[in-house]
Amino acid sequence: MSSTAPAPDGSETSDTPDVQVVTGVSESLGLPPVSWETLGIGVAALVAAVILGYAARYVAKAYLRWRGAGPSAVDVFSKLVQWAILLLGFLIAMTLIFPSVQPVDILGGVGVISIAAGIAFQTVLGNMFAGIVILARGRYTVGDQIAVREVRGEVTDISLNSTTVRTFDGRQVLVPNQVMHSDVVTVQTGYEAVRTSVTVQVDAEVDPARTQRIAIDAMSALPEVLKDPQPQALLTELNKGALTVEMRFWSGARQFETREAQHAVIAAVLAAFNANDVMLADEVQVIEAGPQLLKGLDNRDTDQR
Repeated sequence: MSSTAPAPDGSETSDTPDVQVVTGVSESLGLPPVSWETLGIGVAALVAAVILGYAARYVAKAYLRWRGAGPSAVDVFSKLVQWAILLLGFLIAMTLIFPSVQPVDILGGVGVISIAAGIAFQTVLGNMFAGIVILARGRYTVGDQIAVREVRGEVTDISLNSTTVRTFDGRQVLVPNQVMHSDVVTVQTGYEAVRTSVTVQVDAEVDPARTQRIAIDAMSALPEVLKDPQPQALLTELNKGALTVEMRFWSGARQFETREAQHAVIAAVLAAFNANDVMLADEVQVIEAGPQLLKGLDNRDTDQR
């Protein structure tokens, strides 16, 4: 049986050696009194929280994949679930190890630390919250091709702080999530197909309907151009003997697909125009007569009379 002895302040303390050792260590560290029993319970609670956190992380991953979330969203949100459980387990363990410390006191300390960290790391926290919003919305994910400000390329990773983009010329660019959240982001692969336009100027003397038909037939025969929606050849401008024809066609949404289709359309339409004697505007030279030439022509007409 353990005996108790009066403490200097009039309270009774246990004289069990183990309890005295633990109490002495806690007092030397400036912590509230603690016993081996409460320490064991607290450690057990913390270990249980660690195990539960890992289990919840795997469950969250499976659920998010089932919901169709992207790989970055699955990884980030499953870790957030794990961290939340670990934090809750830590708070529970502290209250069990130090019974004299109330949960309200711990939450109050955490709140003060959070406010100080928020003031000191405004940019970092801003990027983190923007990253959470981006991942939750899922408007674009890893593998999508996007354009933001001067950056154009394929998304390779989305973290809490930044979005990693591999540009079309092979460079890696880290874009802060605040920029991705506040600026206009063009998702090129947001839909399965995109429309591209190519303009060409032909001689104004050509038959417009025939020119349109030749261009449409040339585009429709290309495998790179989608059949639905059908390609179009529209007359958009008439200026100084040149007729502008805008050729519109649809292709795959990825950058390589659009560039490949554009190259094929230009080559096929030019070949079709040459084969059907449709002259381009650059092939027609227009010479405007000056004052001296006009005077010479008038004199020639006079002499002929």
